[in-house]
Amino acid sequence: MTKRSEAKYKIDRRMGQNIWGRPKSPVNRREYGPGQHGQRRKGKLSDFGVQLRAKQKLKGYYANISERQFHAFYVEAGRLKGDTGENLIGLLERRLDTVVYRAKFVPTMFAARQFINHGHIKVNGRRVNIGSYMLKVGDVIEVKEASKQLVTVLEASQLPERDVPDFIEVDHSKMTAKFIRVPGLSDVPFPVQMEPHLIVEFYSR
Repeated sequence: MTKRSEAKYKIDRRMGQNIWGRPKSPVNRREYGPGQHGQRRKGKLSDFGVQLRAKQKLKGYYANISERQFHAFYVEAGRLKGDTGENLIGLLERRLDTVVYRAKFVPTMFAARQFINHGHIKVNGRRVNIGSYMLKVGDVIEVKEASKQLVTVLEASQLPERDVPDFIEVDHSKMTAKFIRVPGLSDVPFPVQMEPHLIVEFYSR
């Protein structure tokens, strides 16, 4: 099973936002946090708290990746030319599990990681079972032949709540996707506002 330190809906409730735009999110019914103290009035967050919340939200969105892995992405983003926050988003969107999710081969980010780990995905004709594998522009992702008729895959491709973004070219009849370009923040269809500049501030303290 996918290793996750928290249930995805608990992340939603802690953030007070439906960060994946899922219709079943408990935030659609109640916006307060989980637990017996969830309805307590929240105090105003400090600058540090706002920055930390922005980091937790983005980390949570990408299947709650580890702090170590997330910080490594930030360091790499700082090495690249251009805006560090934009670069961070671009790197996270190049992850194989992110593209499998964006292509609507699976219903959730967490399912994408598990789907890849179980050997259902090929990149340029070769099986890849590491969710954090970094794609290059022009790479072709394919659901392996024996997995194309899985109920999960067929149902995910029909999900109405999200569309495939224009930086990925998808053919659901063949279950293939091509990574066209590295997106910027404005290209990524986040259901809620993400603030990578606050994450840069957090790590720059």
